[in-house]
Amino acid sequence: MFLEPSFRGQRSGWIEVVCGSMFSGKTEELIRRLKRAKFANQKVEIFKPKKDTRYDDVQVVSHDENSIPSIPILKSTDIFEHVKEIDVVGIDEAQFFDAELVTVCQRLAIKGKRVIIAGLDMDFRGIPFGPMPALLAVAEYITKVHAICPHCGNLATHSYRLSDEDETVVLGEKDKYEPRCRVCYEMGNILNFSQSEM
Repeated sequence: MFLEPSFRGQRSGWIEVVCGSMFSGKTEELIRRLKRAKFANQKVEIFKPKKDTRYDDVQVVSHDENSIPSIPILKSTDIFEHVKEIDVVGIDEAQFFDAELVTVCQRLAIKGKRVIIAGLDMDFRGIPFGPMPALLAVAEYITKVHAICPHCGNLATHSYRLSDEDETVVLGEKDKYEPRCRVCYEMGNILNFSQSEM
């Protein structure tokens, strides 16, 4: 179980990363931590990529429809314009940001801010996604969350793309992706065909 660190005695901030496949509860966990910080009277700001408009243009919304207001931004350095008086910085869908996000987060932590990041650790091909591997390397706290594979019931670690698009970034939900365990992910479309025959 993740124990949220205390600000007392902290000479600098820190970085927390919540990662996993699609439908694993990453954004839900990010929202939970940010709401707890707000309840503790800490000043909180959350950011998301401007291109992610699946649920809302401004709100960060989890698959369970929990939400929190956010600032949509184009590039990671835009964060600096909004965090002078902020204690806790939240970043959702970190995999869609530029590589500079790693430096931005480290600078925020050095300035005494708690930085909480949520993102996919792998893309649909099973390859580490965007700045996420580097963020995992520099984070003080890492939480890997899991979905359940709908084919076998094991822990899902991969995001399987159901459509035939081959671009790395294709925004979508259950119409285009499903979580899968390692074995079912490797089986690929065989599972889709066998299900359609049932």
